[in-house]
Amino acid sequence: MDVLMQAGTAVPVVVLAAAVLHAVWNALAHAMPNKLAGFTLINLAFVGVSVIWVCFTPLPDSAAWPFIAASAALQVAYQTLLLQAYRLGDFGQMYPVARGVAPMLVAVLSVSVLGQELSAPELTGILVISAGLVALALADGLPDRTQLPALMAALGTGVMIASYTIVDGTGVRRSDSVFGYIAWSFLLQGMLFCAGAFALGRRGLSSRLRGAPIRGLTGGMLSLTAYALVVWAQDHGDLASIAALRETSIVIAALLGTVFFRERLGSRRLAASATVVVGIAVLQLAHA
Repeated sequence: MDVLMQAGTAVPVVVLAAAVLHAVWNALAHAMPNKLAGFTLINLAFVGVSVIWVCFTPLPDSAAWPFIAASAALQVAYQTLLLQAYRLGDFGQMYPVARGVAPMLVAVLSVSVLGQELSAPELTGILVISAGLVALALADGLPDRTQLPALMAALGTGVMIASYTIVDGTGVRRSDSVFGYIAWSFLLQGMLFCAGAFALGRRGLSSRLRGAPIRGLTGGMLSLTAYALVVWAQDHGDLASIAALRETSIVIAALLGTVFFRERLGSRRLAASATVVVGIAVLQLAHA
């Protein structure tokens, strides 16, 4: 009983730590002078860890492999769009937009595609998230043509997050090995991204990888650590509360953008980011 109580007490701390790590690894990716090299280093870290990880986890059931392949492809698309969003836009604006779209879209798809009913709290959460996203997009006034590509990339990132969330939620239930599913997903996405990056960058990419290897590899390790912490928390705590609490990374990212990238935070961006977090919390707690 004491062990269970200690685990329950530790869950919020662990989830908040994961939220900080998630925001930090994204900040590291944004800070890389060459975004393609940065994301390639992150994926090299995925490959290095996952090669060892798959040796110590059961092989997923055959029914899960189509989902693992689909998840890896969607993860590569997600990273590609996120890379583009960070290349074109402010970190403190792109990160909240990308993170905020996903839970809202999952809720909408569950109604329109899966035929689930939308409760009043869920509808409230969707509307609050929508208001926060619109406020973020308009925080600096109406976006002009130069800002639209960054916003579209961030929105596309959110679509990919929602897509692989649905795929993984289905596939992991068929795997008979949660950690085996995760390990192979990270391994395949890392290999696919690196293969594509080297094909596109060719000789020039190798020299850029030597520019800041520690920063990129650290970003990959932080990403894996954040994911592992969330998986542990999900095994010991309430899923809806965990999902809501981890989205505090949106506000953390807004603060990181101001402190490290000297982006203008302003009351509008901060209020909009907080609104998205509140909407996600309402949406996730409605599922409790």
